[in-house]
Amino acid sequence: MVERTVLAGARVVLPTGVAEGGRVTIEGGRIAHDAPAEAPTLDLTGHTIVPGFVDTHVHGGGGASFSAGTAEEALTAIRTHRAHGTTTMIASTVTGDLDDLARQAAVLSELAEQGDLAGIHFEGPFISPHRCGAHQPGLLRDPDPADVRKLVDAARGTARMMTLAPELPGGLDSVRMLADHGVIAAVGHTDSTYEATLEAIDAGATVATHLFNAMPALQHRAPGPIAALLEDERVTVELINDGTHLHPSVLELAFARAGADRVAFITDAMGAAGMNDGMYFLGPMGVEVKDGVARIADGPTAGSIAGSTLTLDTAFKRAVTVDRLPLEDAVRALSTTPARLLGLSDRIGSLEPGKDADLVVLDDSYDLVGVMRKGEWLVGPEVR
Repeated sequence: MVERTVLAGARVVLPTGVAEGGRVTIEGGRIAHDAPAEAPTLDLTGHTIVPGFVDTHVHGGGGASFSAGTAEEALTAIRTHRAHGTTTMIASTVTGDLDDLARQAAVLSELAEQGDLAGIHFEGPFISPHRCGAHQPGLLRDPDPADVRKLVDAARGTARMMTLAPELPGGLDSVRMLADHGVIAAVGHTDSTYEATLEAIDAGATVATHLFNAMPALQHRAPGPIAALLEDERVTVELINDGTHLHPSVLELAFARAGADRVAFITDAMGAAGMNDGMYFLGPMGVEVKDGVARIADGPTAGSIAGSTLTLDTAFKRAVTVDRLPLEDAVRALSTTPARLLGLSDRIGSLEPGKDADLVVLDDSYDLVGVMRKGEWLVGPEVR
């Protein structure tokens, strides 16, 4: 634990803007007001400091999966993403038998209770068979509120989000129940219409699960869920910025319509994140990773994109170098907005006094060289 130190000379991305030659003071695991002149100082001239990244949708990494149902695999995935700058994450499951999902939730809830995770995201099984993507079709079911409640209860207060298709029988009632229990209802893997999506938003849905992916395309006479989710100020839209899931012009469209305050970059990463090409699993589904792109290996959904191998440091670099987003907007999408979505903006998501000392140090090419979580260096930084 860093007791007191000053990170000086870097470009620091603050809520008020970018401070050239700025300073960040760390004391007792938190960001503090500026320290006395004699405090130990680390010269980070030529670097950029941003808040730790927050991932609201991640299934695994480092060869491990949150759906494996073991603390060992979950911790491997957590460590992998922390090394890439994700200092806060919620664990996403994938469609499975309800009893299996409940057992996974029991393991993951313990990790959430001890602070390794910020909660659990259930993606499936309450999704459309017409838009199931990498989810096993035979395990899908309608979102009966009693079944939805079973998973929420299994998480013992750590359920943060659930993705469902609101057009299915029981969908709207389940959205209302989730909202009443403080769980984010996310619209995704859906065949919903524009009108039905608006109904879901009015019922309490506040997130678009990986917008554009696993839902009807935007049509000029049938705008579908995409238009409804983009236009409503109550909705935060997830985007997978890996260059595979979205064309750059589509990402630009989402930012232009929703704005950085309503965009949350996610990884949707499966176990191959941080690993080489090869064969992996996403829940019960075999996945082949080739050239960094994960696809279902066989069965009725063979060839479907199966999550990603993305890490958020790569998403950040792409945002500012390829997509040409301003630094402030990239920070909002990777840190500030997802922190607020999870109700954690009083502790994380920006570099402000009193908040946890969660931060990422980038070099002049925006490659990650340092990660600090709660005042402890997990990676580097290598300062020359």
